[in-house]
Amino acid sequence: MSAPIPTRLGVHLAGDGIEVAVLAPHAEAIDLCLFDAAPDGGWSERRIRLDGPELGVFSARVPGVGAGQRYGLRAHGPWDPVNGLRYNPAKLLVDPYAVGLTGELGYGPETYGHRVDDTLAGDPYGPADDRDSAAHVPHGVVLDLRQDPEADPTGNRPRVPWADTVVYEAHVRGLTARHPEIPAEERGTYAALGHPALIQHLQRLGVTAVELLPVHACAPEPHLVDRGMTNYWGYNTLGFFAPDPRWASAAARAAGPAAVLAELRTAVHRLHQAGIEVLLDVVYNHTSEGGLGGQHVSLRGLDSAVYYLHDGGHPAALADVTGCGNSLDFRRTEVVRLALDSLRFWVQQVGVDGFRFDLAVTLGRGHTGFDPDHPFLVATATDPVLQGIKLIAEPWDLGPGGWRTGQFPPPWSEWNDKFRNSARSFWLADPARATHGDAGHRVRDLATRLSGSVDLFGHTDPPLLRGTRSSVNYVTAHDGFTLADLVAYEHKHNEANGEGNRDGTDDNRSWNHGVEGPVEATAVAADILPIRRRSIRNLLGTLLLSAGTPMLTAGDEMGRTQHGNNNAYCQDGELSWLPWELSPWRQDLLATARHLTALRRAHPALRGQAFYTGRPVGADQLPDLSWYDPQGEPFTHDRWHDGDLRTLQMLRVHGEDRALLVLNGSLEPQSVTLAPGGRWQLAWDSAWEHPDDARSAAIEGELHPGGPVLMEPLSLRLYTH
Repeated sequence: MSAPIPTRLGVHLAGDGIEVAVLAPHAEAIDLCLFDAAPDGGWSERRIRLDGPELGVFSARVPGVGAGQRYGLRAHGPWDPVNGLRYNPAKLLVDPYAVGLTGELGYGPETYGHRVDDTLAGDPYGPADDRDSAAHVPHGVVLDLRQDPEADPTGNRPRVPWADTVVYEAHVRGLTARHPEIPAEERGTYAALGHPALIQHLQRLGVTAVELLPVHACAPEPHLVDRGMTNYWGYNTLGFFAPDPRWASAAARAAGPAAVLAELRTAVHRLHQAGIEVLLDVVYNHTSEGGLGGQHVSLRGLDSAVYYLHDGGHPAALADVTGCGNSLDFRRTEVVRLALDSLRFWVQQVGVDGFRFDLAVTLGRGHTGFDPDHPFLVATATDPVLQGIKLIAEPWDLGPGGWRTGQFPPPWSEWNDKFRNSARSFWLADPARATHGDAGHRVRDLATRLSGSVDLFGHTDPPLLRGTRSSVNYVTAHDGFTLADLVAYEHKHNEANGEGNRDGTDDNRSWNHGVEGPVEATAVAADILPIRRRSIRNLLGTLLLSAGTPMLTAGDEMGRTQHGNNNAYCQDGELSWLPWELSPWRQDLLATARHLTALRRAHPALRGQAFYTGRPVGADQLPDLSWYDPQGEPFTHDRWHDGDLRTLQMLRVHGEDRALLVLNGSLEPQSVTLAPGGRWQLAWDSAWEHPDDARSAAIEGELHPGGPVLMEPLSLRLYTH
């Protein structure tokens, strides 16, 4: 009787050896290649032919193999690129299920399945290349996934409710590479994520979840390697299970992949101990193998026709809906399984609390385009391992019908790009236009964003099911200007990327306040510095005091600048790393950010999860949401369409708690009669450089409804009851 097929894909320890299972439906044979150190300092290779296929899976049980074994795969089959089949056994393939990787990817002709010259030019439909690639690609490493139960990151999850969640998007290296209180050998590594100095910063800032830019094993694009650069952000996945060793400490890298994984697990455990969740930005929409003429490293060699989306033409060509040369084909059960298995691994083995899915529309594309009932989306909502895990979509890709904000099903939340655009337009682009006498946007769109974007996320069955938590509000992210650069630059300055400043978006909706770039405090134009700082505070306040789930970009709370670079994906250096030595104004900004998150925590009216209905609530039977004009009168239909109106009041009620947000988006001071609702306490004013400036505003500490207050130009206030 033959042995049963292993139920798990990949390579796993089992008894006195390993179980191996590889999915490659169009292949004729698969070899497992085991590498052992040779006397000459190189590696000897032993090949084992796997059994099968059965249901497209090749498998074997191999005795005598233990943890630490290096391995790869070779796939046999037709070399028929015209029909999408690219089998070339000369090329060692990275197991897509490898949980540990060692070695660097080379960028010479050896890593291409078709023949290329020394400039890497060649015909992707031409003959196969017969040079062996084993010395030019990473090797998988068999790992023992057991861990110390005392440091188990799956056992101490904070499970922070969505209503209390404040997300902090950060890069592993950039977050701590310059931190003076972290030992030099740990800066910029997984280990530093769990350092007390960083955890203290996150806790004082009010962060409940750190969202890490990709930590999956990544390979830079060849055009970056040619320029001596790297893919710093990591959105170019080589392996969906292995942590990228670049972000591990030197000691962990030297000890091998098991130590790299252990270092990341320990960091997650320590963040959990501090009550902070860990979310991963994951890239399942494409891989690092690039377009049709790209490298032959993993999925392309195992089964390009199954794993990659093709355009249906002849000769076979890839359909690119990601802008990265290839797209994974989520119409295929095999691809859906790969992504789900990866998610389960990071949840069960590393303790991850949630995911942000890059270009998530690609993951929901069926035969007729994006489908909210796509099997992958249904599976993530129903898989028992993923229950309670935070799922966040970047709700667009570059394919037809690619913008889908608001169209993902529960329990997904989504990045809200309309919030970003509306906040930037109201506080920056519109005032910039007003300085030239031009009209800006009306306040109605901003009001919709402030109240949770029900127009985007309220269309469910039954209606309003998802709630405001579904809107992940942000003003900045890893791509685009930093918060400080939004108020100092009107044009991108990406020359350092080596792409002629053609990369990065031109739709920044920023305002330099009259001078492009930095302005010294002693310069003639120094009078614009206070209003720049206020504009930062306006955006920060809008983000943290709105309904929805706020996401801060690391460093924005400290005024980090990238000197106008709005696409620093290849900048692994001080341009992208957080500065921790803060000038006085940056210290004031950090204090403001802490004050705003504290206000959010203290007031349920600022973080309710349900969409507003306008119905009475609480003992006083005030509406849960109401809007007032500068005269303290309820908004009328005509007022919502008044293009000259730039001042409004938003009153939210949750039980007995009340919060009144007053916005003056005009270039002139405005007298405002506060909305009815009781005696208002001024909790924060964006005109304050530091929250302690409230002491000088004690005269406005308590106000009767109807009492006029004078608001500074371009300012934002929060009153509480």
